Amino acid sequence: MADAERIEETKRIRELIRILNEAGKAYYADGNEIMTNFEYDKLYDELTELEQKTGIVFANSPTQNVGYEVVSELPKVRHEKPMLSLAKTKDVAELAAFAGEHRALLSWKMDGLTVVLTYEDGRLSRAVTRGNGEIGELITGNAKTFVNVPLTIPYRGQLILRGEAVILYSDFEKINAAIGDADARYKNPRNLCSGSVRQQDSRITAQRSVRFYAFSLVKAEDVDFANSRERQFEWLKDQGFEVVHYEAVTGETVPETVRKYAEMVETNDVPSDGLVLLYDDIAYGDSLGRTAKAPRNAIAFKWKDETEETKIRYIEWSPSRTGLINPVAVFDPVQLEGTTVSRASVHNISIMEELELGEGDTVTVFKANMIIPQIAENKTRSGVKNIPEKCPVCGGKTEIRQDGTASTLWCTNSECPAKKIKSFSLFVSRDALNIGGLSEATLEKLIAAGCIHEYRDMFRLKNHRDEIIQMEGFGEKSYENLEAAVNTARHTQLYRVVYGLGVAGIGLANAKMLCRHFGDDFHAMRTASKERLMEVDGIGEVLADAWTVYFADEEHNRKIDELLSELTIESEAAPGDDVNPEALAGETVVITGSLEHFSNRKLLQEEIEKRGGKVTGSVTGKTTILVNNDTASTSSKNKKAKELGIPILSEEEFMERMGMQV
Repeated sequence: MADAERIEETKRIRELIRILNEAGKAYYADGNEIMTNFEYDKLYDELTELEQKTGIVFANSPTQNVGYEVVSELPKVRHEKPMLSLAKTKDVAELAAFAGEHRALLSWKMDGLTVVLTYEDGRLSRAVTRGNGEIGELITGNAKTFVNVPLTIPYRGQLILRGEAVILYSDFEKINAAIGDADARYKNPRNLCSGSVRQQDSRITAQRSVRFYAFSLVKAEDVDFANSRERQFEWLKDQGFEVVHYEAVTGETVPETVRKYAEMVETNDVPSDGLVLLYDDIAYGDSLGRTAKAPRNAIAFKWKDETEETKIRYIEWSPSRTGLINPVAVFDPVQLEGTTVSRASVHNISIMEELELGEGDTVTVFKANMIIPQIAENKTRSGVKNIPEKCPVCGGKTEIRQDGTASTLWCTNSECPAKKIKSFSLFVSRDALNIGGLSEATLEKLIAAGCIHEYRDMFRLKNHRDEIIQMEGFGEKSYENLEAAVNTARHTQLYRVVYGLGVAGIGLANAKMLCRHFGDDFHAMRTASKERLMEVDGIGEVLADAWTVYFADEEHNRKIDELLSELTIESEAAPGDDVNPEALAGETVVITGSLEHFSNRKLLQEEIEKRGGKVTGSVTGKTTILVNNDTASTSSKNKKAKELGIPILSEEEFMERMGMQV
C-alpha cells in the first residue's frame, strides 16, 4: 500500500471516529439526534472496513468502546461482568448461516435501556444501567417502580440477570395523550424510557409505566439449566419475570421466522429495532469466546430497510408553541411498507447539514423500525440553503441556537401567531378551560383579525361581536354559541388554569397536585421557592426549575392577573358531611377490571381522592390496595399484588373500607 493512500485512509478513520463519537454522545448522553440511524450505520460500517483493511484501530474508536460514558449524577457501579455489544447483520442469509445446524433462539432486539438486576436472598438488591458497559448508574429505587419487576422471588441464591427497560407504544401514547400541548409531548418511547429510568426522583419513574423484559441470565447459583438458554428463560418466568418474546430456530427455519417477525412489527407493542439470535447450547456458545467488543454466542439482526428513491420538492419550516422551527422534507410521494409517504421530519439543522440537504435533491427514504419515515441518503447533496431568516408565520427574526450538540432554528418574536395558536389551543382544550368552539382554525382567524392577543381576550370577544359575525364560517348563531361557551368557561377550577398556562412539563396531574398541596392558593404557588415546590408529590427539580423560571417573568404574571380578573375560580366540590377526608390517608390504590357500583373508574377515583387517597395505574411496591371484583383472577396486576403482599379487595369490600354504603 502506498504511503499516501495509508495517510488518507488514516485521516478518514480519524474523521469517522470524531463524527460517530459526537453522534453517540448526542444520542446517548444528551438525548439529541444529529444524524439518522441509517447514516450512522453506514459510517460505522465504513470505519470497520477501514480498520480491517489498514490494521489501524484507535483507542477511542466506537468499534472498541461499548456505549458512552456515564454523565448523570446517579451513583456509579462497576458491572460484575462487562456488558458487550453484539455483532450485527442486515442479511438474512448471514443470520441463517450463523445458526447453521445449531438450535438457537430468535428474539426481539428491544429498543429501550439495558438494565442489570441483582437479587440476594430472594429480594431485589441492586439495579444498574448498562452505562459504558464497564460502569453503569445505580437506579435501584427507580427499578422498584417498574410495572412488572418482582421485588421478591422464590429463589434464594444470588441471581443476576439482564434485560431491557422499555415503555410500550400503548403506554407511550397514553402518556402523550395526557399532555394537551402537542409541542410538549415526548418524541419516542426510547427517549422517554431512558429519561424515566435515570431519574433522580423515583416518583417520576413510577408515573411512566416502565417495564422490564429479561433477555439474559448472568448468574444463578446451584441451578441446573440442562445447558439450555431456553431453560433459563422458562426458569426466569417461574420466578415472576417477563422475558423477551423468542422463537426456537435452526439455520433452515431462520428465513421463515424472520418473515414472521416482520409481519408482527406493526402490531408489536414493545419498541424494537431488530432481532437477536442466540445459541441455545450454553457451553457451545461460551466456548466460542468473544472479540474485543462482542460475544460470539449471539448476533443482532437489523431490519434491511425498504427504501425508495424520490425527489425533494421543498423544505417546510414548521414553528411550534415554544418557538422552535422544525425542518420537514416534503418529497414526491412513494410507497413504503404498504403506505404512501411524502413527508419526513429532518429534526434539526445539524441533520440537514450532515445530509447536505436541499430543494430538488434526489434522496432515498425509509421507515425507521418500519414505522417512522426518514431520509436514508442524499444522492445529489446540493447543500443546505435558504435557512429562513424570518419566521414563516410571523415574519419575525429567526436565530440558530445550539441545543446541546445540535443546531436548531428559533423564532425570536414573542408575539408570533404560531406560538399563540399552539399556546391558546392548549388553554382552551378539554382538560384546561374547555371552551367549545375555539378550534385551532377559529383561533387562527381571531388572532389574525386582532381579536385575541392574550388569554384574557378570549373572555372579551363581545367587544368584537360585529367583526366576528362577519367572518367566514361565522354568523349570529355561531357567535352566540361561542359566547355561551366562553361564559360557561369563566367558572372553572384553579388546576385547569394552571394546566392551561402551559408551564413546561406541568401536566394535568401535576397541576392538580400543586393546587391540592397549596390549598388553591395561587399566590403561594407562584411565589413558592424551588425547595417548597419539590415537596409536592410528583414535582422534581426539573419541573420546579421550569415553574420558578416561568413565574419570574413579570409579563407572564401580568397576563395571568388580567386573566384571573375575568374568571371565577371555584373550589373542587368539598366532601359531604358523611365523608371522612382522612379515611384513606396514606393509601395508594390501583383499580382494575369492571365495576358494578360506579359507571367508570374516574368516579371511583374521585371518591378515593375525597378521602385522602391516591390512585395510580400500576401495581408497585408503593401500592397499598388493589381493587378488583375478580379477586381470584390470574391477571398480571393480581399476580403482582400477591407477590408484594398487597390486599386485593372487591369493589364492595373497598367501599366498606371507604365508609360508603354498599
